[in-house]
Amino acid sequence: MDENEISTNSLQLFSEICKANRFLTDASFNNIKCFGLNLTEFAVLELLYHKGDQPIQQIGKRILISSGNMTYVLDKLESRGYIKRIHCPTDRRVIFAALTDEGRRVISCIFPAHSEMIHSLFSRLNSVEKDMLIYLLKKIGLSNNQPQC
Repeated sequence: MDENEISTNSLQLFSEICKANRFLTDASFNNIKCFGLNLTEFAVLELLYHKGDQPIQQIGKRILISSGNMTYVLDKLESRGYIKRIHCPTDRRVIFAALTDEGRRVISCIFPAHSEMIHSLFSRLNSVEKDMLIYLLKKIGLSNNQPQC
């Protein structure tokens, strides 16, 4: 392959990854929307469901949203009775988010259906192909530094 073919190949790969990302994001968004949540609200509930109570500062980092947006999302979830804030007994600066019984009920009903929908999106891939795709995407993400302006 010459330099031009390599560049074209990389651009095509980028385009296909972007299209796949848009397709997967849209499918996930539409599925979650059926349950009256947005993707960020679902991500918070899912994190708390699988990982337990979390310091609020860590939630934003784990699901990649800003602290300002995090406060807004937590306020919405709290007003719906899905989460509660708990002050850390040993460090007053730390506040945890925790699922309420209602929040646990909601996410435990939603998550299996969402998981099945995600599984169906990847049903054309066998286990080896899925593992390879995971490996390759991690390889791209771990090996590249973000370009600087």
